[in-house]
Amino acid sequence: MTQIKSLFATRLYHSNLSKFGDPLNPKELEASCWSIAQDDKAGQDWCEANGYPGYTSYASLTDLGWRFPIFEALQTILDQHVADFAKDLEFDLDGRELKLEDLWINILPEGGTHSAHIHPHSVISGTTYVAMPEGASAIKFEDPRHAMMMAAVAIRDALELFKKPIIEMHISNIYKREEFRHKSLISGVATGGIFGLGTEGYILAIISLQKLLQK
Repeated sequence: MTQIKSLFATRLYHSNLSKFGDPLNPKELEASCWSIAQDDKAGQDWCEANGYPGYTSYASLTDLGWRFPIFEALQTILDQHVADFAKDLEFDLDGRELKLEDLWINILPEGGTHSAHIHPHSVISGTTYVAMPEGASAIKFEDPRHAMMMAAVAIRDALELFKKPIIEMHISNIYKREEFRHKSLISGVATGGIFGLGTEGYILAIISLQKLLQK
C-alpha cells in the first residue's frame, strides 16, 4: 500500500517495492549488499578516513546494477515508484523522464547513525530498507527549512552574537569532498576548526574550548 502525505513543507512517499514489477528476494538483496561491502576496499578506506560508522559505497561505487543483477532490477522498480510520486507532485517534465543517477549501500553497526543531511542536486531522494535488526530506531524526519546546515545564514547570524569561543567541527574533511560542501558560512565567525579527524574531532573540540575558555 502506498502512502503519500505532507510532512513539514515536504511531500513524503512511502510504499512497498512489490507494488511494481516482480517481487525481489530480500535475502538475496541483503546478501548482495554484504558481499559488496566485504569486497569494496576503496569504500572501506573512505569510511575509515572519514569516520563513517559501518560501510557505505557512496564514495567508491557507481555501478551496482552491473555488479549484481538484483540491483539492476531494484533500479527498474525504483524508477516506477519515482514516476508514480512525480505524478502526485505534479512535476512538469515537458516530456522528459526523471533518471536515477546515484544508488549506494549503507550498512550501519549497532549504535551507528546516519546524520541529518540534504541532497541539494537531487529532484527526489529516497531510502529503501533492506534489513533492520530487532529494536532498531525508526527513521527521523526533520523540517528541511530548519537552519541546521553549515551553509545556513541564521546559524552564522546567531554565532556572531555569541561572545564565547566557537569551534567548527566536521567528521570528514569537507575540502576533500564535493565542491558544494566546501562553502561554510560558519568558518568566518568560528575561532577555529577541526576537519577530517572522525569522531575524535569532538573530543579535540571540547579540549580546545576548555583551553580557550580558561584564557
